[in-house]
Amino acid sequence: MLTLALIGFVGGLITGISPCILPVLPVIFFSGGVQSAGTQADGVEKPVSRWRPYLVILGLVVSFSLFTLIGSLLLAVLHLPQDFIRWAGLVVLVLVGVGLIFPRFESLLEKPFSWIPQRSVGTERGGFVLGIALGAVYVPCAGPVLAAITVAGSTGKIGVETIVLTLTFAVGAALPLLVFALAGRGVAKRVKSFRKHQRGIRMTGGIVMIALAVGLVFNVPQLLQRVIPDYTSVLQDTIGNSSQVQDKLALGGLVNDQNKNLDKCHNNATTLESCGTAPDITGIQQWFNTPNNAAISLDSLRGRVVLVDFWAYSCINCQRSVPHVVAWDKAYKAAGLTVIGVHSPEYSFEKVPANVKAGAAALGIKYPVALDNNLATWTNYRNRYWPAHYLIDASGTVRNVQFGEGNYANTESLIRELLTDARPGSQLPAVTEVADSTPKANTTEETYLSPNKVVNFGGDEKYSSKTTSFSYPARLAANSFALKGAWKLDGQYIEPTASRASIKLNYSASEVRMVLAGKGTVTVEVNGTSSTIQVSGTPKSYRLLKTDTLDKGTLQVSLGSGIQAYSFTFG
Repeated sequence: MLTLALIGFVGGLITGISPCILPVLPVIFFSGGVQSAGTQADGVEKPVSRWRPYLVILGLVVSFSLFTLIGSLLLAVLHLPQDFIRWAGLVVLVLVGVGLIFPRFESLLEKPFSWIPQRSVGTERGGFVLGIALGAVYVPCAGPVLAAITVAGSTGKIGVETIVLTLTFAVGAALPLLVFALAGRGVAKRVKSFRKHQRGIRMTGGIVMIALAVGLVFNVPQLLQRVIPDYTSVLQDTIGNSSQVQDKLALGGLVNDQNKNLDKCHNNATTLESCGTAPDITGIQQWFNTPNNAAISLDSLRGRVVLVDFWAYSCINCQRSVPHVVAWDKAYKAAGLTVIGVHSPEYSFEKVPANVKAGAAALGIKYPVALDNNLATWTNYRNRYWPAHYLIDASGTVRNVQFGEGNYANTESLIRELLTDARPGSQLPAVTEVADSTPKANTTEETYLSPNKVVNFGGDEKYSSKTTSFSYPARLAANSFALKGAWKLDGQYIEPTASRASIKLNYSASEVRMVLAGKGTVTVEVNGTSSTIQVSGTPKSYRLLKTDTLDKGTLQVSLGSGIQAYSFTFG
């Protein structure tokens, strides 16, 4: 239990210093910190509201913990929409902000609570209500700890371990905010002009609070997270990739009554197995390719065979797998097959709905797609792979699990078997014919370029965000890459900071692709021949070269300014 509490606290602490906390900081500084410093008028000091910063943070911890754990269940019981709590919190933020700007409106807000001693819910002394509102609208960066909490809360399997994990996570995430609030109060206490102009401070705090609410309505924090490098991603990955942490998090909600029997399925089994009722599709941001973009529940699909496909649109492995899934959907939909694509993002740009829709359209996907941006369904299935196929029979039982590429003929054979079992005597269409482009075993492995996930780096420098200048080594090993010139290494990508920045790659493949974002020109040089690629629009995978046979070779990629490189993939 102590270890689980420590994991929750550290996970929350990392979240509390991450970019996604930045939009909340101005509100914490003005309304939680500066406003608690007291006032000075006519040379007379009024007492300091010493507890206000603590009350704001306490309210945030309490509301975040409660809403995360039981919010979905409570809303389901009351038959309210899932975003009701968020909108209620936004309304409270606006009302409190208006109250700070207009004292008369503040007095109207306080009248219903006038029976409470010292009117402690008011905007002047009470910070707990503000903290409650912030906890309702605050959506921290996704990570393994938060995923475990979210799954436990959404499925209703809330035990002592989950409560401990949630509370320690909330405290860890709130602690940096408390430090910031106290720092704001300290500044205000030392600078007399702050105390002399408390009216202006209150108005500023109100304006900032309303601005935060408006920004949350239009998802401005998500835009900021895509612009600002995630400087905590290395720490998040360290936690997420630790087997010890994963084992402990399983106690906190990753393993639950819904998914505990998935272990009975063997990866890439050639026959049908029985692995328990399929876990729910949960925590979805939005759906598309459904009637009115409405959500789909697995319970509503009883009587049909279901294929749940976990994918990400820029993942080369998924791009090679999806054509098979598209073909199965087209061939067997009328015969009783429903395909659901659960889009579980690997990169931040894959969380943008417009990008996913464009990626799905480019791949010919017309079946329902669920945006699993917080990896709630991914975690509920205890999944670890792109792509991953979970085949579910007409009674709702998982019968086969396929991780990674390949084995398509076998999967299709099992689909046909389940369709025949569900509708005996029915005639099935001919077997689909889609070429299996799964690369051979001796192809260079997928090569991530971010410092926290890097593989195959063959340069002489230390590959970290602190290194900004690179040069090619005298000898570059096979299946490795090196950088030349000035680069910025971010948590998810690398980006040139000067002209003539390039990447040399030794590869073994018949196809080399690169996941790129931004806008500009990329020059590819292979065997003395150069070609250019124009990068723009939706971040995606671009083909650098394609040959008829698997070759070993060297290429150099020169990136123009404004382009971000995420990874090399091979076929």
